[in-house]
Amino acid sequence: MAKFSEQMQSIFDRYTEEVDSGPVSLDDVATWAISEGLFKPQPRDVVKICREALAESLRQEKRVDSNGRRYRAKHSVRTNIGGVQLSLWADIDTAPRSFMEKSFSQRRKAIADDCFQIKQDVDHFNEVNPTELPLLVVLDFTDDVAEMEAAGRVGRDEDGEAA
Repeated sequence: MAKFSEQMQSIFDRYTEEVDSGPVSLDDVATWAISEGLFKPQPRDVVKICREALAESLRQEKRVDSNGRRYRAKHSVRTNIGGVQLSLWADIDTAPRSFMEKSFSQRRKAIADDCFQIKQDVDHFNEVNPTELPLLVVLDFTDDVAEMEAAGRVGRDEDGEAA
């Protein structure tokens, strides 16, 4: 997998060197890479395509509870069974508590990992741009969540529409 990622990173780097070094749409990079013969996808397993489509759809399924809270219906847990990494899925309304604890813990860790990475990125940017005002990033989301609750985001979708 790392080799594939490195190949994709190399394509992006080559695009920025040969075509445009500014911010760019990945659609443009992909179109260019295919036209240049730099990307030749391997035949994909139909089961893998279906699995990825299922996962994306399950992540998007929302419900509204009797208190008007919009909540995610399906959750996953990454686990290793017999040396194989799998994602197991369950419905929040029927899943065992232990499954949901592990799911929430893994999601929280993913958020913490993202926060750590953005801090690394901001610190690097600030260091290589010492003449500019430093960018700041607040990693405490308590106020953000409270504002969302106060604004009545309960029972609303991403666009603020009633669910």
